[in-house]
Amino acid sequence: MDNSIILLIGGVLLGIIIGFIIAKAIERNNASKLIKGAKKSAASIIKEANNEGESIKKDKILQAKEKFIELKSEHEKVIMSRDKKMAEAEKRTRDKESQISSELSKNTKLNQSLEDKIKDYNHRSDILSKKQEEIDRLHKSQIEQLEVISSLSAEEAKSQLVESLKGEAKNDAMAYVQSTLEEAKLTAQQEARKVIINTIQRIGTEEAVDNCVSVFNIESDDVKGRIIGREGRNIRAIEAATGVEIIVDDTPEAIILSCFDSVRREIARLSLHKLVTDGRIHPARIEEVVKKTTKQIEQEIIEVGKRTIIDLGIHNLHPELIKVVGRMKYRSSYGQNLLQHSREVAKLCGVMAAELGLNPKLAKRAGLLHDIGKVPDAEADMETPHAILGMQWAEKYGEKDEVCNAIGAHHDEIEMTSLLSPIVQVCDAISGARPGARRQVLDSYIQRLKDLEDIAFGFGGVKKAYAIQAGRELRVIVESEKVSDQNASDLSFNISQKIQTDMTYPGQVKVTVIRETRAVNIAK
Repeated sequence: MDNSIILLIGGVLLGIIIGFIIAKAIERNNASKLIKGAKKSAASIIKEANNEGESIKKDKILQAKEKFIELKSEHEKVIMSRDKKMAEAEKRTRDKESQISSELSKNTKLNQSLEDKIKDYNHRSDILSKKQEEIDRLHKSQIEQLEVISSLSAEEAKSQLVESLKGEAKNDAMAYVQSTLEEAKLTAQQEARKVIINTIQRIGTEEAVDNCVSVFNIESDDVKGRIIGREGRNIRAIEAATGVEIIVDDTPEAIILSCFDSVRREIARLSLHKLVTDGRIHPARIEEVVKKTTKQIEQEIIEVGKRTIIDLGIHNLHPELIKVVGRMKYRSSYGQNLLQHSREVAKLCGVMAAELGLNPKLAKRAGLLHDIGKVPDAEADMETPHAILGMQWAEKYGEKDEVCNAIGAHHDEIEMTSLLSPIVQVCDAISGARPGARRQVLDSYIQRLKDLEDIAFGFGGVKKAYAIQAGRELRVIVESEKVSDQNASDLSFNISQKIQTDMTYPGQVKVTVIRETRAVNIAK
């Protein structure tokens, strides 16, 4: 049993070994077949690649030949175009050479003719010089004969002729100047009137208003008691804070605010309006409202100044001058609003300057600023005339010399140095002297003029006295037998001092003493 098992196992192992050997042999046979097949396929692939390479090679050779032929044709074309250009250049060169040779031949002919003309000119010049010498000799001999006949030398005769011509020319010139002056006198006044009338007609203005007091309207008289307060503390606080006198009387539904300073009066009016509208009226509240209103008015002054210069077309004005222009709104001169007057003068100056062919923008600038001295600040010298003070401010803030002179000379405080100065003076007079421009009591005005003349008559030797230019100038005519030139100067000084101490007047008064000596004879 055991042997049979062993034999069986051995047979099985032998069969396995034989099967393994057979499988290996089969694999080897298959591998050799695969190798042979791969070699065959590789040979066929190589053959196909060689064939394809040959075909590609042939195609490339054909393309290269075509390209070569194409390049060769292009090269031939380029060579042909160059040859053509060279031929054309050679032709142009030959043409130029032929043209130059022809011009050279022409120049040769011209040179020959020019030489002939030069010879002819020299010949004629010699003939003319000989004739000129002969003429000079004859002229000299004639002058000698004239000197013998007239018993005068040539220089003496020439001097006599020049003197006679000078006398005739002087007489003619004097006659012409005299006629020109007479014609100018006849036409200048007429032309000046035309310019002034045209200027006035193109400016429309309003009437003057009374601006010494302001009226504050209230809804009922009960508000008056609240404004006065307990024992008058509210009204005293308002007056102390604003510097305005408040008049509460029996006038129904109205309170009067009185102050010479229009700015403070406007601050008081607006503060009262805010207090009455709010309903809280007590000293602390009054101080707070007055401070806010003051700041508001200061800002409004700047805005008014800016709007004014924009309306008039004035540029590059100093900010301080803009503030001064804005403050003009709250100032007046003889009842005439200063800002309205300055705007009116600026427009008049612009129109008149344009009529006369001057710079209208510069004229407007001078007209607007001519009365800035009437709006003094805290540091201003109140004794200085407003024209001089305004000129100093304009110089301080960089205005041009023409503008400064026009401001300072519009009341003749200084000498006029530019054409703008008389224009500003005339336009200021037009604006201030027109009917309704300024509100002034006629009786007091006439009395002031009489007082000026009476002061002059109070001195010895005075023959006549005239108050002119609205009381700004006093002209005194003295007797030449009683008053000498030195006494006339002293008299002018004494009269001015007397006016300064005894009278109250706006601006300044110019005193002019006239001493005249006449010698009269009658021809019968």
